[in-house]
Amino acid sequence: MPELAEVEYFRKRWHQAATGQCVKSVLSHGNKKLFRNAPAVQLKRSLTGARLRSSSAAAKQMLFKFSGDVWLGLHLGMTGELRVEPKAHVPLKHDHLVLCTSRYALVFSDPRMFGKILFHQGREAPSWWTQIAPAILSDKFTKEEVAVFLRRRTRAPIKAVLLMQERFPGVGNWMADEILWRARIHPRSLAGSLDVKETHILWRECRRVCRMALHTIAGIGDYLPPDLNAHIPDTWLFNHRWANGGRCPKTGQILIREEIGGRTSCWSPGRQSL
Repeated sequence: MPELAEVEYFRKRWHQAATGQCVKSVLSHGNKKLFRNAPAVQLKRSLTGARLRSSSAAAKQMLFKFSGDVWLGLHLGMTGELRVEPKAHVPLKHDHLVLCTSRYALVFSDPRMFGKILFHQGREAPSWWTQIAPAILSDKFTKEEVAVFLRRRTRAPIKAVLLMQERFPGVGNWMADEILWRARIHPRSLAGSLDVKETHILWRECRRVCRMALHTIAGIGDYLPPDLNAHIPDTWLFNHRWANGGRCPKTGQILIREEIGGRTSCWSPGRQSL
């Protein structure tokens, strides 16, 4: 599933290609479940003739603001992506929403349709956007707030807690593993077992991994390769976590993979112990 940095990368694709451009027409597979919160007919009526003014990414979502106080929200789900195609692009099977401008076709594709399309019209940003938790790189993501959150989930494994979007927006499976590996915390450690020092380290590594991911992935440029490890250094856990016989970049020991909290997790036994 696309996480914080991948979402920012895809947002930039549309933003850089079409900011200021007018939507000439809207094509959609309006009967698909992706449109359950944004009726295709309403989208077409409101977006046709509107210009893309600005865009933002938060957590695992994107928001595109158009003239006429029209807001389009996109969640990529498991397999969604945004593409920029030539203006004469003929939508493919999984191209569920296409915004046609005078220069390009802005495509939202989602083969498995676990994503979401949201729509709002009004002067203020929609509540489903403003209620997203404060970004990990913002001043509102404090050590104190993280400590309180962990205490309220004392018996939960820390890996599962890191995936809770109400406190760690944008963190998904690979980022959570990377954070815990850098913090030297075992993913099965109970949230309530972390002491003050460990909580501070966790907070620090959350911010560090988010910053590094945004710089490394969101800053790639115009083309995101199928294998992200083409741009991620081998000093990260990321490049080794799924490889059979993968070894810890720090200790050289064989990594362990196991399901924790319903998600496959990877850790280094020589670095992360209970």
